[in-house]
Amino acid sequence: MEYSHSDEELLTQPVGYWSSTAGKAVVTAIREGLAAFGVTQPQWWILAQVATSENGRSREEVLAVLWGYLEVGEALAPEIDALLDRGLITPDPEGRLHLTAEGDTLFQKCAAFQRTMRARVHTGITDEEYLTTLKVLQRIIHNVGAKAWHH
Repeated sequence: MEYSHSDEELLTQPVGYWSSTAGKAVVTAIREGLAAFGVTQPQWWILAQVATSENGRSREEVLAVLWGYLEVGEALAPEIDALLDRGLITPDPEGRLHLTAEGDTLFQKCAAFQRTMRARVHTGITDEEYLTTLKVLQRIIHNVGAKAWHH
């Protein structure tokens, strides 16, 4: 890979630009890939939350975990409704959400895509480099008095 700037020049570059651009590029690629399965990224998050729970999840539990993801907030409720309307998730008598057979099939396809996407994003990046990058970003967030959390 050829870099845009020398090391000396990169040291003067704004981290906000590079971290934001990297985030947007990854999110765009993920969203485009999920769209091929007819799923939005928030719908993928919901499917994953429901799929990874033995006893299903209540709507409130799903919303509590995902509310802050990419500032999606109130847009989550209609995404849950869309999955219900499509028959991909269904509530049990207590209202806990579970994948339907069709939802599980779609979840498995999207999960395979996400594993492929993760490998693509990590191409040429060692685990040590990735870990260092995340720790540096966390330190930058801390240094400006902000907090970040990802489930």
